[in-house]
Amino acid sequence: MSFSGLLAQLDDGLSSLVGQWNVYSTAIVTLLVLLTTYSITSRVEPEIHPMLLARQGHGSPVRQQGESPIYRSNAAPHSMPLNSGLNVKEPGASKWAQGRDGDLRDIWRKAVAGRSEGDGVEEGKGHFFTVLGTEKVVEHKLGDITRQINLIGQYISSQGGGKVAIYLPNSVEYIATLFACSFYNATAILLPYDQSDASIVSMLRQSGADTVVTCPGTFPFDSVVKSYPALRQLIWVVDEGSKHLDWNEVPKGMGGKVNVSTWQDILNDHPQNAGTELPSSDHQAAAPDVVTFWPSEADSVEEMARFTQGNLVSAVSAQLVAIPTKERFSPADLFLPAASLSSSYTLVLTLVAIYSNASVAFNSVAGTSTDLALATQGVAPTIIVATPETLAKTHSETKGKITSALASLSHWIQTRSLVQNGVMPMASFLASYNDALRPRLGTKPGKLRLVYVAHPATSSSSSRTPRLSELTLSDLRIFTGARVIYALAAAPCAGAVAQTQFHDYRVSGDGKGSHFGPPVSSTEILLRDSGSHKITDDNYTGDVVVRGPAIIGGEAALGLVATIRDDNTIAVV
Repeated sequence: MSFSGLLAQLDDGLSSLVGQWNVYSTAIVTLLVLLTTYSITSRVEPEIHPMLLARQGHGSPVRQQGESPIYRSNAAPHSMPLNSGLNVKEPGASKWAQGRDGDLRDIWRKAVAGRSEGDGVEEGKGHFFTVLGTEKVVEHKLGDITRQINLIGQYISSQGGGKVAIYLPNSVEYIATLFACSFYNATAILLPYDQSDASIVSMLRQSGADTVVTCPGTFPFDSVVKSYPALRQLIWVVDEGSKHLDWNEVPKGMGGKVNVSTWQDILNDHPQNAGTELPSSDHQAAAPDVVTFWPSEADSVEEMARFTQGNLVSAVSAQLVAIPTKERFSPADLFLPAASLSSSYTLVLTLVAIYSNASVAFNSVAGTSTDLALATQGVAPTIIVATPETLAKTHSETKGKITSALASLSHWIQTRSLVQNGVMPMASFLASYNDALRPRLGTKPGKLRLVYVAHPATSSSSSRTPRLSELTLSDLRIFTGARVIYALAAAPCAGAVAQTQFHDYRVSGDGKGSHFGPPVSSTEILLRDSGSHKITDDNYTGDVVVRGPAIIGGEAALGLVATIRDDNTIAVV
């Protein structure tokens, strides 16, 4: 066919098409153009490559009989040691010199020093706040807290105190006592708050405490002194409205065996310029241990855990690198622990915030089943740590408000953005329809960016602690507007055994299952034969054994059965 014939044929075809064109043709073409334009303009790249979620950990190339391979985080390959510390370098040390692991004293020194321009990160120092209701927020200067650390530590040491039990709600005094114990060589004993008299006495006996720092009205002084004669010192932390009372008087019949004083009197007995400089640290001497308790039932204590400071700084170092570099804690963040500091997971994250020079707010509204909106009132946190009970309560209350068809459609679109596109939902007209139904978290809703939560790895606690499913976690990301990291915690492990990745928004199947991500970089996990569960080449299901510098004694069996999923994450059976 000649070129002129081809043109003639093309002209006939176009003439025929135009001749048959009608309103339906216009509608179809317009619809196709709109769909194509929308698919191009609304297409977004996932926040993380799917292959990084498909293999979140890696196993050792060889396994022993009756055991699974040893699984580690991708951030801690088998050819390298697990994260053991903070890599603290002395002033003037070479950039390439190996630092030491450090301890809690180095964390507070970093908080006081702040971040410098040479660190390659945002400069600044963190601030400390006490939240008193919705309208009163008290800021504490770093110098004042350092003075409290020194004076309280010196007083306890001068009175012969060597084992200090802290029975306080989350507060600046709690943290100051913990650091005072580290600087002045006393064992800190973190007692779970709001316990029965019998439970408090039992914990004091197990730990051998000789000093208690507590607040009036919550500590059963009479019954403790009668049942536990080894108590030698009691320091009351008195609020502003009760300072005028005489708290130093020992009740009759106690025989003056207990030296009673108040926090405020200890500070006021010294001039204002006393205790403003931190004592020099002896890096050769081992820092004192930190004791925590693992509660089981309402009126009993299941287990006492004695962590070395090496365990704690290892867990801190693992959390420092567990999230992407640009999302890590910084001076721009405000961290709020909405769970008790007596939990090692909450404590480790608080230490991470302090070491990272983030601001920290303390609120006495922190417990097992806290109202999250109430716990965040008065401040605008960007990062919080909460309990599974708290988040389950928040989820059920918010989910119950989504009843209309339009609200359900808005929620479905946001869920689709998370699960299928792999990105946090973007602001849009339809997405904003559910804004009024969401919990009001903080004084500036929308600032919250990260939520931590840990599930306790004990058989007795598992029955009453709700396990958050993948669908529940997805809903919580939508309701809070923040990413949620779900961890597995255990009594012998400082911080987390394993936790989900920052960008893992997946929901598998019907969403009722759950997993706890890969091990953190301070732990490694293996499974062993357990009863009816036998390890084979095709199925890794058995008792969980965790190892690493964050574990008491270096290795511990957790007493629960779990399996390794295809993506190398751990899921409890």
